[in-house]
Amino acid sequence: MSKLSEMIARLCPNGVEYKKIKDAYTRLRGTPITATQMKAIGRKDGEIRIFAGGKTVVDAREEDIPNANITRVPAVLVQSRGVIDFVFYDKPFTFKNEMWAYTAKEEISVKYLYYVLQNSAEHFREAASGMGAFPQISLKVTEDFLIPLPPLPIQREIVQYLDNFANLTAELTAELAKRKKQYEHYRDSLFSFGDDIPRIEIGNLTKVFSAARVHKNEWKKEGVPFYRSSDVTSWHNHIENPRGKVFISHELFEKLSAKSGKFHEGDVFVTGGGSIGLPYILPFEGPFYVKDADLICIQKTDRFESKFLFYYFMSTEFRDYLNTVSHGATIAHYTISQVEKTLVPLPPIAEQRRIITLLDRFDALCNSLTEGLPAEIALRKKQYEYYRDKLLSFKEAS
Repeated sequence: MSKLSEMIARLCPNGVEYKKIKDAYTRLRGTPITATQMKAIGRKDGEIRIFAGGKTVVDAREEDIPNANITRVPAVLVQSRGVIDFVFYDKPFTFKNEMWAYTAKEEISVKYLYYVLQNSAEHFREAASGMGAFPQISLKVTEDFLIPLPPLPIQREIVQYLDNFANLTAELTAELAKRKKQYEHYRDSLFSFGDDIPRIEIGNLTKVFSAARVHKNEWKKEGVPFYRSSDVTSWHNHIENPRGKVFISHELFEKLSAKSGKFHEGDVFVTGGGSIGLPYILPFEGPFYVKDADLICIQKTDRFESKFLFYYFMSTEFRDYLNTVSHGATIAHYTISQVEKTLVPLPPIAEQRRIITLLDRFDALCNSLTEGLPAEIALRKKQYEYYRDKLLSFKEAS
């Protein structure tokens, strides 16, 4: 940082020139190609990468790409529709012609532009949010965007500094992916029980039930939290909004609970529609209601530990079983009767607790945001964003 400050003081003491992107970079055009065509020509040994909207990419052979317009120089791709983002790519590629890219004579200037655009990503996403239901930005939004253009030696120093941060984060992310595979293998091995451990239908262990019907016109802006399967966002016991996006009145809650039964701390829920079988443990006692058939309750009992069941529902054995349940269905459903008939291994409580302790430790290393690799990655990303913003903030030359 001190070296960069000295360079700025020496090379641009009166500030840095700002230019519109269109006046400093060369715009590149893509290839007219449809998603169907991309799918048809995609192959693992393709030497040309094709980018589409969002995060969709395929590799293809050049001779298979109709009306190909191949970019063979380092460039920054503007993903202008759906997911608004920027990609630096330095191998031969092309892209759907609804997007565009920028390049320059000096590769370092191209990478510099990538970091500038990344640093301003929220500006472009806000511009896209006002363009209808499907976010998109127009060409003019980037063409007229003003960026600071310090001398090349300063651009090179900034790129080198930010590359180091990005590479370290990429290494940590790769290590995390490796750890997660180890974790999944270890978890599955812990659930590989022999014939000496009985497998019992969930319906013979405890009560399985769902909520009574709540009509949409009964939703409120406050009251008792009301959850749907879409509120369960991961397999790691997480609800997107702990207060709930929807509420029902206390009076309706009491009326419906008298029909279906109330939910209690330690009860295990599994999603019954869409992405089926995602588990969640209710972490508190109190008013709480769910959409009927969306979240199915497996009532806590002293015959199993809730977290043992939770971890089992994430195992490969259980996920493979779910594939047989939903096979051939247009929309997957995991019903009360199917949950009741699901066989689960039931070792003694002491063994369940031993497995929970082991998996808790491994899970923290792989998924905790306060410890382990995820915490380290989150910290590095914050540092990277802080320094990226700091390094790309220049006084404009008068």
